Amino acid sequence: MLPNPHLAQEPTLHGARPEAAGLTVYAVHGRGQSPTFMTELADRIGLSEIAYLIPAACDSSWYPAGFMEPLEKNQPNLDHALEAVGCHLERIAGKGIAPGKVVLLGFSQGACLLSEFLLHHQHRYAAAVLHTGGYLGPVEHGWPETGGLAGVPVLMASAAEDAWVPLPRIEATAAALSKAGAAVELHTYDDTEHHINDDSVARIRKLLANLLTSKES
Repeated sequence: MLPNPHLAQEPTLHGARPEAAGLTVYAVHGRGQSPTFMTELADRIGLSEIAYLIPAACDSSWYPAGFMEPLEKNQPNLDHALEAVGCHLERIAGKGIAPGKVVLLGFSQGACLLSEFLLHHQHRYAAAVLHTGGYLGPVEHGWPETGGLAGVPVLMASAAEDAWVPLPRIEATAAALSKAGAAVELHTYDDTEHHINDDSVARIRKLLANLLTSKES
């Protein structure tokens, strides 16, 4: 079996030390990006009590084709990417950090990857932030409605006319997560740029700050 290329580089640690942090955010960058994108986002969020674990995709891409192409066009890279996510989250758990203190955060291709992971595994993390992404494959389809994500806050956001991620797929992903029990908020904005705008940063900051407060009480 070929080695997993997405495990060749250790994730970047940013912010607070995980063992002392109020929350650990597993932050997955998009296509053509690097962990630097997520360290800059963390600095924009500006909450010093949070630890960020930021993986790096091999050659800056988690899978080669578009996320709505047939799944086989993205294999074996997609399976490798999903395996890497699972491996990294297991390492976090191995450090004694419970899933209830872990937030999944992804942008673009990273959000697509985490959407796919969440819907497959339906583990109850503290929250998820899926910005400009949805589950993979050419057609909408059903997912197990086990309630495994019961009560998990999921913040989703995107430009209504994003050039790379169609809004209907984001809406279908939001519906699938809701059927799995998640408490989903979906926000769209009139902005053609493929980025995380200041309004979205403020929403992410508010979600994380509220989680920090709830962990302290």
